[in-house]
Amino acid sequence: MTETLDILWQTLNSGLPILLLHFLTTLALLVVGVGGYALITPYHERALIRQGNAAAGLTLGGAWVALAIPLAATLATSGVWLDILLWGSVAVLIQLLTFGVFVLLFRDLRASIESGNVAAAALLVGVQVAVALLNAGAMAG
Repeated sequence: MTETLDILWQTLNSGLPILLLHFLTTLALLVVGVGGYALITPYHERALIRQGNAAAGLTLGGAWVALAIPLAATLATSGVWLDILLWGSVAVLIQLLTFGVFVLLFRDLRASIESGNVAAAALLVGVQVAVALLNAGAMAG
């Protein structure tokens, strides 16, 4: 019994630091990605959310999910910290470009979100999540 516990302890000691490094790297990429998203949006989500704007809450929440999906695929398929950083950065860039293209195609997005148009927000989130799933599939190889 003691030998089994020693093996488990050794496994935990060797694996936990790597797990934490990989997880925290991915979490940092997620936070940076959401920060980048907030910088490029033509509206101020946090202020709108404080005012009770459901459309803004939906788009920001959708951005978190859409960024997390391909990052999770990168985390699941990469065994090396640098690999996670590289491909995670690519995943974030693809998601931010998706938003940029959406804004170009739907020029009235700012007014729609600021006025609380949940239908416009749902479309944006749907597109972001769809691209995130494709992005994740590509990252998973």
